[in-house]
Amino acid sequence: MNRFDRITGILLQLQARRVVRGQALAERFGVSLRTIYRDLRTLEAAGVPLYGEAGVGFSLAEGYRLPPVMFTRDEAVALLTGEKLAARLTDEQTATHSREALDKLRAVLRRPDRDYLDALAPRLEVRRLRTQPATPAADSGTHQRLLAATMSRRVVRLCYRAGLAEASTARDVEPIGCYLQQQWHLVAYCRLRQDFRDFRFDRIEHLEVRDETFPERPETLNSYWSAQAVRRQQLAVARVRFQPEAVRSIQDTKHQYGWVQEEVGPDGTVEMSFLPGSLRYLAAWLLPQAGSFRVVTPPELQQQLRELAQAAHACFGDAG
Repeated sequence: MNRFDRITGILLQLQARRVVRGQALAERFGVSLRTIYRDLRTLEAAGVPLYGEAGVGFSLAEGYRLPPVMFTRDEAVALLTGEKLAARLTDEQTATHSREALDKLRAVLRRPDRDYLDALAPRLEVRRLRTQPATPAADSGTHQRLLAATMSRRVVRLCYRAGLAEASTARDVEPIGCYLQQQWHLVAYCRLRQDFRDFRFDRIEHLEVRDETFPERPETLNSYWSAQAVRRQQLAVARVRFQPEAVRSIQDTKHQYGWVQEEVGPDGTVEMSFLPGSLRYLAAWLLPQAGSFRVVTPPELQQQLRELAQAAHACFGDAG
């Protein structure tokens, strides 16, 4: 990267963030901290209003803005791809906002690049994905509303149906973040359970963002996942041996149930190890594969399967 491009990149970073550390800029652009300081002095000499505070970083004066940014063609294609993904992987409101944002970005593109995007758009599609969540039945705008509540630290009341529960429960939660993994999830402190919980969007039957705010929490999504990893390590490993014909049908879903590793035996069977959050949840997933697997350990998983099978037989065994 030449010096002009680097200085332009530094200016973009300063505009995109409230405060930027010199060391972070040096790492981003692959130069020394001394070079970054020299580039910052060049910006100041050009009239850019910079403020620096020792131990904190650098920032632009409030209200200072660059003229419209000229995106490269590759960057424009990346934005178009993001719009297509948003249309499939988020709710209708977020998809609409994404389309409107891209329209504004198109306005600063050079005419050849705008024509290129127009020609490319019908040739780039994101079809329904296996990871796409079902649309929540009761509430539209779930994605936007939960993100807004997270940022404003507003308490959210959920009417939520857990995976194996027959009825939904009302819970007041304090959200800390949302993520996508097979489904969209909300991580929040649940006042009913007095602990952090993971809520799937498609199981939220209704939500209400309340006026009540909660104190800022130090927890983040990463700290939540780290705590969950520690909890899983404290659980007994479940080992299940599958017949070869069953393995293909569970490959896409095994990660949702605490899959850790697997080993292929000389006879072609595959022994998988799981660290499940709930043995009953794992048993409910395994039961439809009955006859094509054997529980190696623990005995409690075998008991959970037996109870589920007995309940199914009691309900349907005498039918007809």
